[in-house]
Amino acid sequence: MRLKIRRRAGRRAALLTVGAMTAGLLLTAPQQATAGPPNLLSNPGFETAGAPGSDMPSCWSKSGWGDNDFTFATVADAHSGTKAMKVSLTRRVSGDRKALVTEDGTCAPTVVPGKQYDLAAWYKSDTPDVSVTVFRHDTTAGWQYWTDLQNPPVSAAWARTEVRTPAVPPNTDKIAWGLSVYGVGTLTTDDYVLEEVGAVPPQPTCSGTAEECAKGKWEVMATKNPVRSMHAVVLKNGKVLLIAGSGNDIAQFNAGTFTSAVYDPVNGTVKTIPTPVDMFCSGHVQLSDGRVLVMSGNKGYPSADGTIGYQGLKDSYTFDPTTETYTKTNDMNGGHWYPSATILGNGDVISFGGLKEDSTGNVTAEKFSAAQNKWLPMNEVNQTWSYWGLYPSMILMQDGRLFYSGSHTFGNGTPGTGASVYDYDANTITDVPGLRNKDERDESASVLLPPAQDQRVLTIGGGNNERNPAANRLTDIIDLKQPSPAYTAGPDIPQGLVDQGQGKRPQTGAEGKMFVSAVLLPDGKVLETGGGLHDRADPVYEASFFDPTTNTYQAGLATDPIPRTYHSGSFLLPDGRVMSVGDNPGNGTYNHNVSIYTPPYLFKGPRPQITSVIDKQWVYGDTQRITVNRAVAKAELIRPAAVTHSSDPNQRFVDLPLTVVNGTTIDLNVTSNPNLAPPGWYMLFAVDANGVPSIAQWVHLGGPSALAATAEPPSAHQHTFANELGAPKQNPAKRDSAPVAPSIAGCDRHYGTVNLCVPTRFPAEVKGTTKARCDWLAAHQYPKRMKVNGSDPLRLDPDRDGYTC
Repeated sequence: MRLKIRRRAGRRAALLTVGAMTAGLLLTAPQQATAGPPNLLSNPGFETAGAPGSDMPSCWSKSGWGDNDFTFATVADAHSGTKAMKVSLTRRVSGDRKALVTEDGTCAPTVVPGKQYDLAAWYKSDTPDVSVTVFRHDTTAGWQYWTDLQNPPVSAAWARTEVRTPAVPPNTDKIAWGLSVYGVGTLTTDDYVLEEVGAVPPQPTCSGTAEECAKGKWEVMATKNPVRSMHAVVLKNGKVLLIAGSGNDIAQFNAGTFTSAVYDPVNGTVKTIPTPVDMFCSGHVQLSDGRVLVMSGNKGYPSADGTIGYQGLKDSYTFDPTTETYTKTNDMNGGHWYPSATILGNGDVISFGGLKEDSTGNVTAEKFSAAQNKWLPMNEVNQTWSYWGLYPSMILMQDGRLFYSGSHTFGNGTPGTGASVYDYDANTITDVPGLRNKDERDESASVLLPPAQDQRVLTIGGGNNERNPAANRLTDIIDLKQPSPAYTAGPDIPQGLVDQGQGKRPQTGAEGKMFVSAVLLPDGKVLETGGGLHDRADPVYEASFFDPTTNTYQAGLATDPIPRTYHSGSFLLPDGRVMSVGDNPGNGTYNHNVSIYTPPYLFKGPRPQITSVIDKQWVYGDTQRITVNRAVAKAELIRPAAVTHSSDPNQRFVDLPLTVVNGTTIDLNVTSNPNLAPPGWYMLFAVDANGVPSIAQWVHLGGPSALAATAEPPSAHQHTFANELGAPKQNPAKRDSAPVAPSIAGCDRHYGTVNLCVPTRFPAEVKGTTKARCDWLAAHQYPKRMKVNGSDPLRLDPDRDGYTC
């Protein structure tokens, strides 16, 4: 782990172009940040002894956790005065040790929610395994770990470390902090400082209409989407890869017509890309070098009589954003129609679930080796022989395990609680409790909330495509930092207008959404948009912001005028806007309109600018310097989207704690944990105190720790969390597949063409009569007369002439 300003001889010319004044600032030692006096800490230099019998100075306590051997000592080797604190670890299996400001009403300084604070200390260390660790006191929940902000470098002489906190969360009245040592070695500290940042941000000015400034604005672009995009991937150059394959169109499949397109949001152009196989309902993820790995897809459509379901391809390709071409990799070990795809901290990709070439459920884990650029043979991949369903949401946790959130597409999920922690190295699956209505989270969305360091996951809405009830409004939140994490109830999704074929009406009761999109925004909120009341039907026009700091929704945002249900997707662009594409309801039609949402933060006056990024090749544990045109409150990395069917398990927002050199020069502290920010290209945003983001700069995060071939855990500072899960489930015996009904997609193939989806089960409010079902089909714009393929299980052909209704 290293912490330094990364400068290389080859970049000298770039530095010179910044200008003489800026270059001078960059090449001098960081100055103390402007902060509001006084120092809010009591006994910051350890000079005052503790109470009689105490072996720690006044207002300081021994703190830490884990399996390690340690010593604390007050020593005379001080930066100033006569005393300093020395903490040593002589053996370490896990955990850390630190001198921490005493967590009580006398010693812990009082703070104000929403304010930021500058923390500084003098230190000497012979180990890189040091971090600035902060705890906060919640007025309801008590003391709890907040965050690690910085990893100071090794220093034999006294050196000063300084970092600015994020905005203090709501319900926080006090904080405590200290420098932690979490590797074998010695850390000596002195002269701690905590000061409130005194700068008052300028008041935002509305640059649009009052409604735009409160709700944002949607625009439908003049340029149409040329392909039936089922998949959308934001590329490292800011363009968007839109993949259709056959586009859920059996005629295109039979003709061998498979399409993709690259959309350039800067100039509004679209380029069609030759596409080698039917990537309809494939999986995809950005590799660490910026290529897109596309796995599986559609080998065959269901038979007309429904006896054979969809079949998954074994094929796999990479897409190069530079050449805009596909290149074949080796095949996967089996077909995976609707697979998961999660990038790991070492750059490998792991994939689960989906349907095999024979339409059965695939039970094998697949692993793509970044080092070897290929899918590994099955005997080199740990196997639990578990069936995870279709598009299971598998989110990488900070210790390298995967969290299955309970979100998926089609089917009822896994048996048990509906959510699990999967440990690849131990080859175990352990259920996690609390997910409400676990068998009605089909077609829901799950997202790792900002910042990724908080390790909280939100699931949104969903339903059940087999029973097809009205979608629910449920949201559930889990904190994976807890020793025994469990979902807890979140606020209900706000309601909007739903169109069930007779015009828009307000949603009522428990009506919610499925196939919803959830987009991480640079101000730290989550945009929730799109979706429908029933599987592939009844679009809902509603959008809201979820605020992770308050766990509340801001309802009543502007709504996308285009219906966005099945096969739609929304995603963040580098300019801070959100793009939405697609809509493929059950009647087989498709919407080619493209919508762009401008959030309210872009109507709050001029946006800050990142005027220089000294080095765009970032390494874990670095400090990276940027310059901005005015003061900003935070900066973060956001991983570009790779979304389909409400699913993007790799979406994440990684906080970059600030060390403020002056008003326009900032050092960003990069996480040393590649599980928090897997290697690859990221959008770097700087955000001012009013939540207004800059246009993103692209940076690449990687380094030796990310590319290590071993499965050793990273040397990053980690707290014990999700470590009291109970007994793992017993893995199934080795098997070839899991049985899956041909109707897994919720469509009855006895009616019409294969790209029409007549529900296997109609919504509960539709009576089980021929007339009621035919009226529902007519209201949802199905063809008036659909051919009956074989038998008539839904009784849609009362006169038995071979056609419905």
